[in-house]
Amino acid sequence: MVRYGSHVQMLLGQAAHTGEIGGLLELPWQLPLRDWPVDLLVQVRDRGLARHCVRFVETAGALLALKEMPEELVARERRLLTFLAEESVPAVELIGAVTDRGGAGNGILITRYLEFSLPYRTIFSGPLSKQMHERLVDALVELLVRLHLAGFFWGDCSLSNALFRRDAGALSAYLVDAETGQAVPALTDGQRGYDLDLATERVAGEMADLRAEREAGGSGCRGEPDPFWLAEQVAERYHRLWAELTREEVIAIGERHRVEDRIRRLNALGFDVRELAVTTTEGSSKLRLTTRVVEPGFHRRELRALTGLDVGENQARRLLNDISGYRAWLSRTGGAEVPLGVAASRWLAEIYEPVIESVPAALRHKLEAAELFHQVLDHRWFLSESMGRDVGTTEAARSFTNTVLPFIPDERQVLAGG
Repeated sequence: MVRYGSHVQMLLGQAAHTGEIGGLLELPWQLPLRDWPVDLLVQVRDRGLARHCVRFVETAGALLALKEMPEELVARERRLLTFLAEESVPAVELIGAVTDRGGAGNGILITRYLEFSLPYRTIFSGPLSKQMHERLVDALVELLVRLHLAGFFWGDCSLSNALFRRDAGALSAYLVDAETGQAVPALTDGQRGYDLDLATERVAGEMADLRAEREAGGSGCRGEPDPFWLAEQVAERYHRLWAELTREEVIAIGERHRVEDRIRRLNALGFDVRELAVTTTEGSSKLRLTTRVVEPGFHRRELRALTGLDVGENQARRLLNDISGYRAWLSRTGGAEVPLGVAASRWLAEIYEPVIESVPAALRHKLEAAELFHQVLDHRWFLSESMGRDVGTTEAARSFTNTVLPFIPDERQVLAGG
């Protein structure tokens, strides 16, 4: 806790860096956020709608979001974001909170800006495929399931209250507004049902409004899925994922492979299994398997352990596959099996880092590094198919940088100055 001046009190979270604290102390907290000087603010485009006043500032090279609202809501959301961080649920990162601001009235919640994140309206600003609509639904559903597994009742689930990041062809969703949430030991079916009904209703309304806006603006919606069908998919896909992650199975003794198959399916979905509860039934002839699924990120942690790279789950899966292919090539050309750790180290130094470094500095803000590499891999496959030969990663990176990357919209979303 930091207290300065005659009123202001600042409560800092674990995510606050030392260099950021000094810059925060210099800001005019005694003024209402809407009255802050323009030269202190950073304009961030396409951030969607917000019920409270939100502004962005840069300090020590970090971009922070400031949300002004009543102090009781600031305290509530601070507690809930701390809970979500402890449960490893995707959400914006808490930096701290400012209260006791005297004449300024309300408190301010400080979170870290989520780099390369997009509001759903930005994703839908151009021509789209049906797959992108469904990826958006899948991302929101997975976020809601993760919240419910952690014992978090959202109470305000909608596309508007989430941000989305590209993740190797898929999308990953992050919770933005937690002020209506509630953390409990375990949600009841009624609480889950309420959250799901609300999500279905909100998605139907948001997608219908967006479709009307796109049609009015001449963007065209031919071939795009019906908004109400998409809303129905929220419930259908939620129930399917929830069942896969939480259902019990009765497995005969000697069928251990079924346990292993179940764990592999959960890992493929991006979830780990913390414990297996096994009890005998029916005179010891059966085993009952109960999985407790927690903390998604199986492939992400595996890649981080091998390379130190911290990327999205789908990106990690794709990069691990590339490492496996590179390992096979090393083993084949060297005439001996290459250990995975050695292959990963060489792949990082000889493949991944040279590709990222080959991109001109003026274009590196287009995509985050892991997503850029993923798209280079896609481009490599496209070139290999069209040319009828195996195109190397270096050649694919050069072609992608020259013919594709310059025309991709900026996804960092930050504009300089007031």
